[in-house]
Order: sequence, then structure tokens, then C-alpha cells
Amino acid sequence: MSNVEVERSIEAILMVVDEPVSETVLAQVLEKSVDEITAALEHLVTTYDERGFTLKKINGGWRFYSQAEFSPVVEKFVLDGQQSRLTQAALETLSVIAYRQPVSRARVSAIRGVNVEAVMKTLVTRGLVEESGVEHETGALLYKTTSYFLERLGLNSLEDLPALAPYLPNLDGLDEILDSLTD
Repeated sequence: MSNVEVERSIEAILMVVDEPVSETVLAQVLEKSVDEITAALEHLVTTYDERGFTLKKINGGWRFYSQAEFSPVVEKFVLDGQQSRLTQAALETLSVIAYRQPVSRARVSAIRGVNVEAVMKTLVTRGLVEESGVEHETGALLYKTTSYFLERLGLNSLEDLPALAPYLPNLDGLDEILDSLTD
């Protein structure tokens, strides 16, 4: 299989995937080395500069995405008048979960200062948050963000979330304050 055939095969596979596909999976399917697949992917990335889409590595795998400059028309097409944006409450709750995970609903409520039960259901329904175990002390369900969350934000991992410290006042002892509120 020539380099062109490898690239065309990768394109054909990536056109039908719902989730990002790793180099390892592509190498297994195409019976090529991971290095050959990586080189082909990197070459393909450079060929889409003047197209309406791009090839990106997100959440540990590769997938086609529309170019950011076309987001208004893509959004209009996908939504077709539907409202799918998250509310401010949902965004705040999602932020708390993303930065404090795994975290219980009670802890999120304590941090936000409001009941988040309905918002949590919305985030779970939309696939942005999922259950991740049980808190040993209280038996409360713990929640974490999903791989879909990373994909939607265009992040490869949670380590890619921006640091919050530069945006916060000096809050030494915040954990102790929060612990005292939930006791």
C-alpha cells in the first residue's frame, strides 16, 4: 500500500467515525506501523488548510472537524433553530465538575451556593458528565466529565484546561471552608 493509499484509507475511515480514532487503531486496521500512520496523519493535516474542515488530534485520537471560521453556518445547519446552548447555571456547574472531579452533587451545590440537581440531570443527559463512583465517607455519587466533554471543548486531556489560579483572589484555605460547609 503506497503512502497515498494509506492517506486515502485514513480519510475514508475518519469520514465515518463518531469518536476520535487513535493512531494505534488505524495502524492495526491498515496493517501499518504507528510511525507510518502518524506521518500520514501529520501530512494530511497540512493538506486541509484551504478547506472547510481540518484534521485534529483530540481526546487521544484523530477526527475531522469543521474550520472555526465556518462555525456560524455549521451551527445554523446543525441546530436548525433549536436551542442547544447550555445555560449559565449549567456552564458554572460543568466548570466546577471539570476542575474538582470526581465530585459529589452536594459539593457542587456547596461551591455554587444553589441546588444543582436539575442542572446535573441536564449535563448527564447531554453526555457531558457521568457517574464515577461513590464517596466513601457519605455514600454520595461522584461525577466526572466524559470524553465527549473533552471532544466538545477541543481538549486532548483534562490537563489542557486553563489554570484558574490567575483569575482568583488569594483563597488559601478554600478547601477547609468548603469542607466546613458540607459537614
